[in-house]
Amino acid sequence: MNENPEEHTTWVWRSDPRETAQVRFPDGRAFEAPAGTPLETYVQAAVGQRGVPIIAALVDGKLRELTYPIERDVSVTPLYLADSDGVRIYRRSLSFLLVAAVRELFPDAQIFVDYTLPFGGYFCQVRGRDSFTSEELARLKAHMQDIVEQDDLIKREFVPLEKAVETFQEQGEMEKVRLLRHRQKDYLALYSLRGMRDYFYGYMVPSTGYLRYFDLLLWSPGFVLQYPRRHWPTDLRPVRDYPQLTAIFREYGEWLHLLGVESVSELNEAIASNRIRELILVAEALHEQRIAQIAEQIARRREDVRVVFIAGPSAAGKTTFAKRLSIQLLAHGVQPFPLALDNFFVERDKTPRDETGEYDFESLEALDLALFNQKLVALLQGDEVQLPSFNFLTGRREAGDVVQLGPNHVVLVEGIHGLNPKLASSLPETSIFRIYVSALTQLNIDRHNRVPTTDTRLLRRIVRDATYRGYTAEETLDRWESVRRGEKRHIFPYQENADVMFNSALAYELAVLKPLAEPLLLQVKPSSPRRVEVKRLLAFLQWFEACGPDLIPDNSLLREFVGGSILRNYSP
Repeated sequence: MNENPEEHTTWVWRSDPRETAQVRFPDGRAFEAPAGTPLETYVQAAVGQRGVPIIAALVDGKLRELTYPIERDVSVTPLYLADSDGVRIYRRSLSFLLVAAVRELFPDAQIFVDYTLPFGGYFCQVRGRDSFTSEELARLKAHMQDIVEQDDLIKREFVPLEKAVETFQEQGEMEKVRLLRHRQKDYLALYSLRGMRDYFYGYMVPSTGYLRYFDLLLWSPGFVLQYPRRHWPTDLRPVRDYPQLTAIFREYGEWLHLLGVESVSELNEAIASNRIRELILVAEALHEQRIAQIAEQIARRREDVRVVFIAGPSAAGKTTFAKRLSIQLLAHGVQPFPLALDNFFVERDKTPRDETGEYDFESLEALDLALFNQKLVALLQGDEVQLPSFNFLTGRREAGDVVQLGPNHVVLVEGIHGLNPKLASSLPETSIFRIYVSALTQLNIDRHNRVPTTDTRLLRRIVRDATYRGYTAEETLDRWESVRRGEKRHIFPYQENADVMFNSALAYELAVLKPLAEPLLLQVKPSSPRRVEVKRLLAFLQWFEACGPDLIPDNSLLREFVGGSILRNYSP
């Protein structure tokens, strides 16, 4: 042992115990306060609340509420209303504000947060009384604004499970009571606001003063709680009608009522009572019925319709839908011909780049539109056509198959740009039939807790990527933000251009995805930057009872993700 102090480069000295904690921010600044000081105090000292509000923060990589006490030295990254986790917390807290305000003004009304609308808002239904009038909605909005101005605290407390059950029984929220029968832990975190207690699977803002951006709109047969979108965090977007989307949501509500499964607790009870087989069969029959109706619409217009475009976001189930539609078309005497858009990519050196300098394969300009239209017109004229084949290794087009279509053929084109009118500008609109496919809604955990359909698609993709592509859950999560960005640019703006929409959501699917997704999510290391997202997904999956895939029909759309599809290698 070398005891020569001159050879030591680091000196150690005795220090008195500190009763303070330091918070280091990403810009290098550090702030110090007594141990136990709430995170909110540090954030206000460092950043204030000017401009886009700070809603929460990452503390040493873990998502924390602003009420979190800082007991030791930590690194903190503020999360704004413009961040995905920030906007989720804001919307969740805004829902609680709505429910609390309704309870004070209209105690006989029960609020059900149903589905989201693209301009930014929850469609809500009123039960227990008539829906709100415009005057009542104006009163409710004014009351919510008063509560915001009063900056009332939103408090979290952990209570024994029996106490939580008593609370919800007193409030008449029996779906929560039934849900808690399956909870493994003996406690529950409840939030309270102005004397009202409720459960939300996720964090809240510290007080109502954070919730300044909202509106209430009449939206028959209920109303909309409007909130800011992530990319416009301090603005409310212009309101527009989405008749097809709204119709799909209402249809799905009717399906859930028919199935007798309108909440997660009812799904869990169906699994426990062995009624799940019947539920799966009826849910699949409703899908098949809808696909048959779409095929019949196309067949009725077979004299005009020669091209069917199928578009939708990632993990919507477009591939299986297209194959099941092909089978239904054949049953109507219509011969489908699949035409792959991927073979019409421009060559690699002509591919546009995104703002980061990477190739943007999702851009419409990444396709050779002139060549696509030329080949498509020739096919529809009955000419003998040599199609291109794109070599993804070399980034160049090569010669593909030579084909010739007959009068009974209909061309099926699946791709993200199928609803964009620029894709097939050379064809008359009467010859085109457009279909939008997506998992448009899903069972809610309870009347106040939504499961975003985006999360359903993400879980589908995590399971599929592991099954067929060898990707880890972390790798799928790494790609998800880019995937979502492409959807918002190239798919969602055109969804109302569709002739029909197909809702690929299945009422039972999260029960099947749970035992497949959970092990994949649990493999993500605690040190991963994706761990926050993993914890969020695991938090809502805990409410679902697991169901094995054995009962799923082999032509089910869900088989595209969990494996075992009889249609995997089918091509019309």
